[in-house]
This record gives sequence, C-alpha cells and structure tokens, in this order.
Amino acid sequence: MRFSMALRWLLALVPVLVLAMVFSSHVVAQSDPPSGQITAAPRSGDDHAIEVRIEGIFSELEGLESISVSVKSGVVDLAGTVTESVLAKRAEALAGRVAGVVAVQNSIVEETALEERLVPVYERLQSRVFQGISYLPLLVVAVLVLMFAGFTGFLIARLEWPWNRLAPNAFVADLLRQLIRIFFLISGVVLALDVLGATAVIGTLLGAAGIVGLAVGFAVRDTVENYIASIMLSIRQPFSPKDFVRIEGHEGFVISLTSRATILMEADGNHIRIPNAIVFKSTIINYSTNPQRRFVFELGVDSDSDLDEALEVGLETVRGQDFVLREPSPDAWINKLGDSNVVLTFAGWIDQNRTDFLRARSEAMRLVKGALEDRGFSLPEPIYRLRFDGGALDALNRGSEPRKKPVRTAGKKPAVKANDTEADRELEKRVDEERKAAHVGDLLDDEAPKEFGAAGEPR
Repeated sequence: MRFSMALRWLLALVPVLVLAMVFSSHVVAQSDPPSGQITAAPRSGDDHAIEVRIEGIFSELEGLESISVSVKSGVVDLAGTVTESVLAKRAEALAGRVAGVVAVQNSIVEETALEERLVPVYERLQSRVFQGISYLPLLVVAVLVLMFAGFTGFLIARLEWPWNRLAPNAFVADLLRQLIRIFFLISGVVLALDVLGATAVIGTLLGAAGIVGLAVGFAVRDTVENYIASIMLSIRQPFSPKDFVRIEGHEGFVISLTSRATILMEADGNHIRIPNAIVFKSTIINYSTNPQRRFVFELGVDSDSDLDEALEVGLETVRGQDFVLREPSPDAWINKLGDSNVVLTFAGWIDQNRTDFLRARSEAMRLVKGALEDRGFSLPEPIYRLRFDGGALDALNRGSEPRKKPVRTAGKKPAVKANDTEADRELEKRVDEERKAAHVGDLLDDEAPKEFGAAGEPR
C-alpha cells in the first residue's frame, strides 16, 4: 500500500522536473556570454558597410589613399604601402574607432623606394613655399613695423635732452640711451610677430631668453659686478683724474676709470689695473683731495739727553723751512723709549701743489739730524751687551784697541738750508699723455659730483 502510494507521487513529479530543466536551459541561453566572447557573428552586410566606411575615411586623408581594406566577421585587415611609419599607425587607429570593428590586423608596409619617399618631402616643401609666398605681404609689413620701432628708438636716444639732464654723468646718460634703444627694438619685435600672427612665439622667446640670461649671468658674474660697480663709481666719484690714491695697497696717479677697471700709474711709471668691483668695496685713500699733507719722521737721541731742548731744536729747524706751512703749525713729541735711546717724532705740513712730499720729508730729516748733532746731541746706535768668561775677556782686551770717537771739526756747522723740494710735474705730464691716448671710454668727469669737495669738505 505504501509502495504504491510512493510510486504515484514519483510519477507525478516527473513532469514537474522535466519542465524545470527546460526552463533553466532557456534562461542560460538568454543570459549574457562571458566577457571577451562574441555572442554572434556580424552579418555580411555589416562587414561591407564597415569596409566602405573605412575606405571612405582613408580616401579623404593624404597618404592613406593606397591602403586596401577588407573586413570579415568584424575583423579589419589593412594592407598596402605608406611612405612613413606614422601613417600606418594612424590608419590602424582610425580603423579601430569605426563602429562594429572587433579587431584590426595591420599589414601595412613602409615604402622603401627612394622616389616614393621623396614625394611627400617635395610636396611639403612646395606647400611651405606657396605658404611663404602668401605671407610675403604680411612679412613686409612686419619688417616695416620693426624698422620703424628701431628707428624711433634710435632718434629718441640721440636727443641730448632729457637724458643728459636726468643722468648724473655722461656714462649713465649713455646707459639710458642704450636701454631706450633696446626697449623700442623689443617692442618692434613683438608688434612684428603680432602682425604675422605668431604671438605664441613670444612666450617661447621669453622663456629661452630667461634661460639663456640665467646661464650667461652665472658665466659673466664678475663682469656684471664690475659693470655695476663702474656705474656706482661714475655717479659718486671718489677720485678725479690725476689724483694720487691708495687702493688695496697700490699707490699711483689715476689715469682713467673704464667700464671694468680703474687704471693707475705708480711712481715708477708702471700701470696698475684694478677691477672696479674691488675698487668699490675697498678702502680708498685719496692724497690729492686735500692739498695740505703732513709728513712725519722719527729720530732717536741718547737717553741721557735733555729731551726738552732736543724737541725744541728739532721743531725750530722744521719750522724754519720755507716749504713747511705755518698753519697748520709743525709739531714734535716723544714717541717711545727705546732700548738705548729715546725716539722723538717730528711732523710738518706742506702744500702738495707746490712741494714734493717725499723730497720735503727727506730734507726735514736731514736738517733736523744735523741741527741735533750740532747742538751736541748724539744719535746712538743700538747697544748690545755680551758676557764672557775670564780667559776669553782677557784675550779680547789684549787683542783689541779702544775705538776712537769721531771728533767734530771746530767751527763746522751742518747745512741749514733745504735743497730743492718743488713738486715733480714730470709724472703728471705722463699721466696727461696717457689720458689723452685713452680718453675714449673714460668714465671720470671733472664736472660730476664728488664725494668730497675742495679741502676735504664733503658735498
């Protein structure tokens, strides 16, 4: 009974299972295929439409006309020859973008025949020649604009006013003129490029100019530094032509100030060239700014001497010379106590326009020494004390004789009249000749403002 009941239930479920299997197979057939698989092959009509579409595109593009196209099941096969590999890649990219294309097989070969390779080059050259000819009127207008701007800047830069009035000296005025010329020239280039429709080139030119300017700036840093120092020195001149100066340990007469260096002539006649960057940063001693200059020298007298009398004798001797100025008055003082003498210092003032400094100092030393010796003052040499044992001292005494001191002749007096101390103008004449020979490019100007006026008074 139970077995028959189970058999009936089983027979009733069979139709249900059959229907379920049919339904599931239908659902699987209707679901999406796995990725990368083609659900159905395109129809032959679609392949033909894709082929026509691609051939139409290639026929409109230069260099792709000779490519043959065949399409089968959505796969495009490209064949033929091109003159450049770039065209083959371009054809493949264009074919891949057409609707319905599944894949592209590129069988295009690059042309190697010389005459075929030269054809596109010739065509491009011909096209550019024709394009250049069409641009000739605009090019002529651009050139005229550039010439007009440059000529205008040249005329404005040639004017004496206002550049000479605005600038403190001729060098700065010339610098302003150069800047005006450059400004108008750059403006002309910009306008000419605007006429040609090539304003995009301006950015490229400015970028390249910035990079080149930076590289050149590092390369000529010292030159630029000297040039800027030349401008500063020419604006506020610390010295004038033919001034006797001391710069970085070098002494000499100023010949000229160029855009890079200061030229000196030392007392021996040699030329000294000092870069302006060093001159601008150095301590400058100008001996010619104040015509009054003091000479100083030292003399040592015996430590047992009457120092007041020695100072008075030396001071009266200096004061009695014609080349020594009365105002400021000469002076004398005790400088230091030496090992075997007392060092006295004497000083006097001269006018450098009439008196040579070195000659005056030399004569003052000679005359003061003679006056002190004439009044009985000794100018001792350094004394050294040596110690010997008994035997060596006796042998030294037996083998040596006492040295006799020189005796001054009675009635003989030292010279009290100075020799010629007139200023030597020969070197200044040579400086004048050098300045005349190298006057071009000299930045020194007698009319330019000086850091110090006459007699050392600041302006």
